[in-house]
Amino acid sequence: MTITIYHNPECGTSRNTLAMIRQSGEEPEVIEYLKTPPSREKLIELIGAMGITPRELLREKGTPYGELGLGDPKWTDDELLGFMLAHPILINRPVVVTPLAARLCRPSEAVLDILPNPDIGPFTKDDGEVVIDAQGRRVL
Repeated sequence: MTITIYHNPECGTSRNTLAMIRQSGEEPEVIEYLKTPPSREKLIELIGAMGITPRELLREKGTPYGELGLGDPKWTDDELLGFMLAHPILINRPVVVTPLAARLCRPSEAVLDILPNPDIGPFTKDDGEVVIDAQGRRVL
């Protein structure tokens, strides 16, 4: 079974998502998308698989989103894709693809809904937030 994560190791959400995938018993294909950005075709495929728009995949925080004026609705989907390809930091993360679905995993525990084995046991995020308690219950 193949699971792929488009990952930024500097991002806590991305690190937590990767840890949950590994704790499920899977070793995913890890694509550090800032080093190896997806092609236009792959980006379109991922957006389609997630059932979202290019605008919904845009990341604002820590990116040139504001200086490029990407909040303006004048930009077409094709133009937004062009910005993400020119500035991969604009692609929100982590994007995870499993045999069940593709999803932007924000928050990180969203990955549990698409893992073939979501029973990962107790899990606490990097920041100390408990996601799954010692009894195996998801904490909301």
